[in-house]
Amino acid sequence: MPTFLLEVGTEELPASFVDDAIAQWQSRLPKSLNEQFLTPEAIEVYGTPRRLALLIKGLPTQQPDREEEVKGPPAKAAFKDGQPTQAAVGFARKQGVELDALEVRDTDKGEFVFVLKKTAGRPATEILTELIPQWISGLEGKRFMRWANGDFRFSRPIRWLVALMDDAVLPVELVSGAETIKSDRISRGHRILHPEPIQIPQALDYVQSLHSGFIAVDPSERRSNIQAQVKSAAQELAGIAPQYEELLAEVTNLVEWPTAVIGKFDPEFLSLPSEVITEVMVTHQRYFPVFKNQENGELLPYFITLSNGDPAKSEIIAAGNERVIKARLADGQYFYKTDLASPLSSYLPKLEKVTFQDELGSVRQKVERIEKIAGQIADQLQVSASERTDILRAALLCKADLVTQMVYEFPELQGVMGSKYAAASGESEAVATAIFEHYLPKGAGDKLPQTLTGRVVGLADRLDTLVSIFGLGMLPTGSSDPFALRRAANAAINITWDADLPINLQQLLTQVAADFIDTFSKQESPATALEEFFLQRIRTLLQEERNIDYDLVNAVLGENDAEYKERALTDLLDVRDRALFLQSIRDNGKLDEIYETVNRSTRLAAQGDLDTTQLEPSSVVNPQLFQKSSEQSFYNALVELVPQTQAAQQQRNYQQLVDALANIAPTVSTFFDGADSVLVIDPDLEIRHNRLNLLGLLRNHARVLADFGAIVKS
Repeated sequence: MPTFLLEVGTEELPASFVDDAIAQWQSRLPKSLNEQFLTPEAIEVYGTPRRLALLIKGLPTQQPDREEEVKGPPAKAAFKDGQPTQAAVGFARKQGVELDALEVRDTDKGEFVFVLKKTAGRPATEILTELIPQWISGLEGKRFMRWANGDFRFSRPIRWLVALMDDAVLPVELVSGAETIKSDRISRGHRILHPEPIQIPQALDYVQSLHSGFIAVDPSERRSNIQAQVKSAAQELAGIAPQYEELLAEVTNLVEWPTAVIGKFDPEFLSLPSEVITEVMVTHQRYFPVFKNQENGELLPYFITLSNGDPAKSEIIAAGNERVIKARLADGQYFYKTDLASPLSSYLPKLEKVTFQDELGSVRQKVERIEKIAGQIADQLQVSASERTDILRAALLCKADLVTQMVYEFPELQGVMGSKYAAASGESEAVATAIFEHYLPKGAGDKLPQTLTGRVVGLADRLDTLVSIFGLGMLPTGSSDPFALRRAANAAINITWDADLPINLQQLLTQVAADFIDTFSKQESPATALEEFFLQRIRTLLQEERNIDYDLVNAVLGENDAEYKERALTDLLDVRDRALFLQSIRDNGKLDEIYETVNRSTRLAAQGDLDTTQLEPSSVVNPQLFQKSSEQSFYNALVELVPQTQAAQQQRNYQQLVDALANIAPTVSTFFDGADSVLVIDPDLEIRHNRLNLLGLLRNHARVLADFGAIVKS
């Protein structure tokens, strides 16, 4: 079976587009080929800054011949008095058959016209010439452009096409205005190391042919090469170079034949905070910084950059990069010294000129709200007087660095510089650390704040944003979340869970929402909408990050169950612990031991009217109505269960509750199915009500853990 090669040669592509385009082709091409009945053995997709390519191996030479039964119009519409109508003629024409090929068949909806349509398989080459322009034009990305006065749009101008079926050129054309790009077997090598054209003899020779022109077309090969070269270069300097994932991904798609180049900078710049130097290198210059070791984060006055030029000119390349980094670090040094000339608190008035959101006022006003919310959280947590002082001070200063020169130039350093400047201004270590930590986590998988002050200020900041933006009615949609509200809510929950903070979220949302209404003269509280939003985030985090089965999440959050919703929002730690515990007893089989008993009781109890919070049997069950000994045994077991359930609930020791439910299971089984079993739905309404209350009590004890009616049997 043949191999097909397509290479689309371009001007230098944005690094991010290379990865996006590869992913799109990997996702779309198998489906596109399968729809044409051309299923290959393998599809390999490659990309560099100047080309996108794919190798389709084991491609059928042509489609198989096919027979397809097509249903047409109803027979009464297709034929009248035995003669074909326009409906029949049109259907036959559309299917490419003669009228005598039409058949009338009976279906469950009456008689319809059918045709057995035979389609001869087309050659793969013919189909590919149609698909290739669609594959190229179908790629999506940011800021596409036109060229040559045409309407064709792509990330960058296309300069050549290679299309080979084994060793034969497949004729493909791309037209953009007056310019027509025709396929051949001529590719192009490295701009500097091999400016001559590269002739590709056949499709399977593609990767090796490009290698001869100093092109590593496989991104995984370039990535591995870069990693090895950077590590080796750092070892030459007796240091280590962390290989930041985003930086590694970007430089992989900026070079076609990578060469690691070592550069140096004046050691006097090491007086700058290391975060400033690494920010300049990694984010702005795409260099790998070099550290002495992994422990203390002490930098060496070197950097490693990846060149796409001539390795023999590495010294010249290094010198050029050194000039650039010197200028950037000199700027940073100036900003740092200028900012340090004033204490951090002196920058607070400038925040009044920075808008947080048009309707919500300045960042200074946001800081005032953060202070108030931080105080409310501190009250809930019953912190000490000194802790409260640190929390309120950190809340006051948490955004002050936004108006410093360093953060204005390097926004990514917000929080980092605030922490440095706070320490230099004589603020306590707790305050300085919290200014940095309150931004954590910055994204999924990022580290969480580790100090109480950082956690409280981080929670306060996010709650202010959530309440304020919800209060304006600017709720996130499926495709739009400009204020990153989902991320903010996820962070608030994860901070609480990570630190085991006994936060009453419902109370906080009510307080903050009430303050919002008073401050901005709004009529409607956003609290209810926010409660639902947080419940959705809890559900998502439990399922996706904690790997809790969906039905167990439903069981702890309830399905339209106000009691469980309130319980989750007033005690975030409890909902987490119950979900994790349920998953653990499902995994070890303990859930199965109580499932049938509790679930059966829960289903029947729904026919009664017992309040779901009642645990004590003496006030809702009348032993005088018992007719069987199994009822008395059930009652006695429930009496003994009460203190065990209460202790389990107070201590959040749900294993104790499950053990107690397991012990009562045989008694309940006898009540249902033993020699002394009862008919729960007794004709006598008083007896029926009494028995339903017994079952309702058992359900209520189990509800302390979860709604067993929501759990699907293992």
